[in-house]
Formats: sequence, structure tokens, C-alpha cells
Amino acid sequence: MSSREISVGLLWHGRGPGNLGIGALTVGNLIAARAAAERAGVTPRFTLLEFANDLETPYVEGPDIDAFEITTRSMLSPGGYARTVRGLDCILDIGMGDSFTDIYGAKRFGFLFLSKLIAEGLRVPLLFSPQTIGPFSKQPQTALAAHTMRRAVAVVARDPQSFAAIKKMAPGARAVQSIDVAFRLPFERPPRAADGFDEIGVNISGLLFNGGYTGANEFGLQVDYAELMRRFVAEMLKRPRTRVHLISHVTGNALPMDDDGRVADRLVAEFPGAIRVPNFPSPSAAKSCIAGLDFLVAGRMHACIAAYSSGVAVAPVAYSRKFSGLFQGVLGYEYGVPVSGMSTDEALAYLIGCVNERAPLQEAVAAGQAVVADALKAYDDELVALFTAVAERKQT
Repeated sequence: MSSREISVGLLWHGRGPGNLGIGALTVGNLIAARAAAERAGVTPRFTLLEFANDLETPYVEGPDIDAFEITTRSMLSPGGYARTVRGLDCILDIGMGDSFTDIYGAKRFGFLFLSKLIAEGLRVPLLFSPQTIGPFSKQPQTALAAHTMRRAVAVVARDPQSFAAIKKMAPGARAVQSIDVAFRLPFERPPRAADGFDEIGVNISGLLFNGGYTGANEFGLQVDYAELMRRFVAEMLKRPRTRVHLISHVTGNALPMDDDGRVADRLVAEFPGAIRVPNFPSPSAAKSCIAGLDFLVAGRMHACIAAYSSGVAVAPVAYSRKFSGLFQGVLGYEYGVPVSGMSTDEALAYLIGCVNERAPLQEAVAAGQAVVADALKAYDDELVALFTAVAERKQT
């Protein structure tokens, strides 16, 4: 490999995850990294450091992409993860978007922390790609997280709340405010039907519908999510000249309670007038479908991003601060159902009102596109600086 060729690890990405949000992050970060490499005058080769993929056919492929599967054995073996990392010039760690926190349990945090600790211990420059940071409320997780952020090249937040968390937890870390790289995801807008029907999309999160990973509403939603979604679908089906599309954004057999497709199957049986959109083979396929809608209600943040970035009015149903941080905090987009503050009846009336009077939502989506472009540039500049420094170090 010449001094102008660099090996880039993409940590916590994936070639074919059934969670299309993680897939969208992978595609978006590859687009950003390739563009930054061109600006820096280097040729990158990527190694995806990933969990096992859910889909048989990967949708992230290319002659410049290799992959290494992270498992407990490979993480602990000196000839596994550490050996792979030692051969890299730098790492872009996206943390699966929102997994750098202690809310998902000790095991997940342990994997996220150890993957960073090994890289930083081997002195491989590690940059946190745009992601949610926190929340952290436990020890030693909070102290360990702060330690890895201070040792990183930079920690890029995708929302102001995460930026504030970096500043509070690790004042010595280089903190950068940007936005989710999934805004770069390419798509093709489908042709519209000539009958003039309203196309209303409903992305029902399997995770929220089933009460979270534990079934006990661990996210603290004030609304009865399953009831809200059922009632919303029923109301939309009563509207004249309206088609209702049930859209899945997370599928797979690894965590059945997290599978949107299983819930969509149940609901189309309950509401045969709805259209069960087939599971998508890639995040771009999902975004292309969403781009043909007039309105989307979604419990998955990356389904919301797909709508927003393709100009479709969207009402997010939030389950964590990552929603408010992005949509209100970065984009100034005030629409959506919050984690708390609305009853189920109030949320239903609100969503119906958004569908019926969606012009302000569409205007707000259009106005936010310039904000997206500026926020993406902040991350692009960090990548160019990192790749330039890596190439210069290899020349010495």
C-alpha cells in the first residue's frame, strides 16, 4: 500500500443488517468517506467491523470493501479483532447510531467500549462518526465512556444534546456538531399513480409495539403505542381516496420483538384494507418507497430521516431523546409525538390533524434542507483532516 493509500475501519457498521437504519448509516458514511478521501488526495480501502448480518444478500458491497465479524471470541482473541485493527490506518466508529450509552445494558456497552479501548491502545486513530452520545447514568460506564472520548481524534455528535453530553462528560475531548450521515442515502422517487389518492405510510416499530426489549415499556412512552397505531390505521382507512401503506424498517429473526415485519403482518390481517409493503432489500429501496408517499408516521428514526431527506412530511413517534435532539434540536422541526406529554387520545387527534393539515409540515421539511447541508459539511471537514494526517504520517 502506497503512502497515498489508507486503510479505514468502519466500526459498528454492517454490510447487510436487517435494521435498515444501521444500513443507512453504513451507506451514508461510505459516501462521506469516499468524498473526503478524494478531497484529501488519498485512496481508501475499507474494512467493515460488524456484527453478524441478518440478510442473506448484503447490500453494501464493493471492490474496496472487506469485512470482519465481531463476536465475543474474535474480540477476546489476540489474533482476532486486535490483529485486524492493528492493520488499519484509522477507524470511523459510528456506534450503530445510538448504542454508545448505558441504557441498552452492560453487555452491549462492554462490546462498544472494548472495541474502542483496543483500537486506542494500539494507537490507531479513532474518530466517532456522527451519533447519539448517551445518555449515561451509571458507573463505571460513564467514566469509561469519557475515557474513550478523550482519547479519540474527535467525537462528532448528531444532535445538540449529544454535543452537550460530550462537553459535560469529557471536557478535554474534541467535540464537533454535525448530523446523521443517513441524510446522504441515495434514492429514486417512484412515479405517482394517476388516480390522485393520498398515499399515507405507517412505519410501526416492532420494538415499541411489543413494549420494548423487556415488554415492560422500558422507554417510558406515555401513549399506548400499539393502541395508537391500530387506531391511526383504522382512521386512515376511513378516509376517502386514501391508501395506507404498512412499512417495515427493521426486520430479522435475531430479535423477534424488534421486527417491524411481524407487526405489519399482524396488522394487515386485522386491517385488510391496508397495503403490506414487502420487506426491503436495502435502505435505499426503503427510502425510494417512502419518497413516493404524501405523509409518513414512523417509530423508527431512520424511516423518519428517509422521509425528511426526500421531502416527505413526517410525524415521528419518539421513544428517546435522539428524536428531539435531531428533529427539534438540529432541524427546528417541531412536529411529532413526544415520549411524554400526550395521552393516546391526544396523540391520535394530533396525528390525524397533521395528515389533514400537512402543508406546514411540508414547508418545514423544505426549509430544513439547508440546515442539513451545513451540518454534514462539519463532519466532512473532520474526515478530510483525519485522512490527510494519516497519509502524512505514513510518508514520514
